Amino acid sequence: MKNVIIALVLAGLWLLLSGIYKPLILSFGAGSVLVVVLIMARMDRIDGYVPQWRMKPFAFLGYFVWLLKEIAKSNWAVTKVILAPSMNLRQHLFAVPVTSKSDVAQVTFANSITLTPGTITIETEPKRF
Repeated sequence: MKNVIIALVLAGLWLLLSGIYKPLILSFGAGSVLVVVLIMARMDRIDGYVPQWRMKPFAFLGYFVWLLKEIAKSNWAVTKVILAPSMNLRQHLFAVPVTSKSDVAQVTFANSITLTPGTITIETEPKRF
């Protein structure tokens, strides 16, 4: 039943976002939804890992506002570098210590770093990336 609900949600999102209702495109969408559901079912059977979701709604809202502010600051800094007559760039590669207690929190933080212009996450380890 869970896989049917996932398939219906994915198909609905696909139809909503694509906006094209030609038979060939619909068959591609149905095929891609089927492949995703089969992969998800197989992954659940293999590891059965269920992440711990201890998320506080107001803390997440604060994190989201902070992330938007950091992305805006980074956009401004990258824009200034691009528009400057001489590009004074200093590339750095360094490890960032992580204090998160769950894998989901660590991946969210790594993705937040990658979302910020001019930065990238290369590798994650249990206590740093």
